[in-house]
Amino acid sequence: MQYIDDINELEAHYGTPGAAATRKVARRMTPLYRKWIMTSKLCVLSTVGPEGTDGSPRGDDGPAVLELDPGTLAMPDWRGNNRLDSLRNIVRDPRVALMFVVPGSNNVVRVNGKARLTADEGLRHRFEQRGKHPATVIVIEIAEIYTQCARALMRAGTWADGDQSAGLPTVGQILAEVSNGEEGGERYDAEWGARAAATMW
Repeated sequence: MQYIDDINELEAHYGTPGAAATRKVARRMTPLYRKWIMTSKLCVLSTVGPEGTDGSPRGDDGPAVLELDPGTLAMPDWRGNNRLDSLRNIVRDPRVALMFVVPGSNNVVRVNGKARLTADEGLRHRFEQRGKHPATVIVIEIAEIYTQCARALMRAGTWADGDQSAGLPTVGQILAEVSNGEEGGERYDAEWGARAAATMW
């Protein structure tokens, strides 16, 4: 198999992007980009570090991020599994990418920029939920915002095909598989709902 490892060869293979693909890029929040991002309750945070890359879903019961100013977003780090993969990466390499989705829309909005991590009490308290606060907040300096072509979600029938989760393996089953039965299983799955409800925030 022959691989493409030259930028000129790559660009020759695809051709020139259309004008709209480059003109849609903004360097900070605009009224319409703001409306889109503030409607999104779910985004994927991508980071890079010495061990490689990481993609982490981030969701909230309101907007996934808070706008601090037109060039800066803040994202709470709510309780998770404490692996800290994304956070470790941010501490060592500030480059991040966010992909915001809204159910029913085949478009996504992407933000690229640089991030830093803070445990500032005042900022953490701005995300209060049920008397609880995130452990830290990711502060993102926006480099660019742009929409992503809808074709990928259209091809996948993302919202049109309804619930496709029937028959998927459970997390307990996967955990049991990769741990040779030492972790996970039916008990893990049975207890997960109550554990998640008690530790959501």
